[in-house]
Amino acid sequence: MAQIQPRYDLPYRKQQQQPQLSHQVAKTTTAVTLGGSLVVLSGLTLAATVIGLVLATPLLVIFSPVLVPAAIAAFLILAGFVTSGGFGAVASFVFYWMYRYATGKHPVGADQIDRARDKIAHAAYDVKEKAEHYGQQQQQHVKGT
Repeated sequence: MAQIQPRYDLPYRKQQQQPQLSHQVAKTTTAVTLGGSLVVLSGLTLAATVIGLVLATPLLVIFSPVLVPAAIAAFLILAGFVTSGGFGAVASFVFYWMYRYATGKHPVGADQIDRARDKIAHAAYDVKEKAEHYGQQQQQHVKGT
């Protein structure tokens, strides 16, 4: 029968686990502190928002006939500029992509475009062949009657 040998490395293993435990405690303490700070900051922000709304409501009611149309106009103008800029950026990117594709530099997505073009060309060829075959059948049918 084999004898059980004593393990002399147990104190060493306990020393390895203690730094891990203290490291885990430090991480947990940091997370709780940071989370608590963020919750307090969130509460203060909510309180400041409510107080500001309470103080600003009478002014908004008094000036609403002027502010509401002005806000709508400002929103529409801003939305128009942002939309125009977005469309311009997209158009410039599309022109750049088309230039690279036309000059053979193989931009991203060119393989998919080529596969789609080949599928469409193949489908068009099949439709042409079927139409010619159907036309020949109809001519033979008309000649036969």
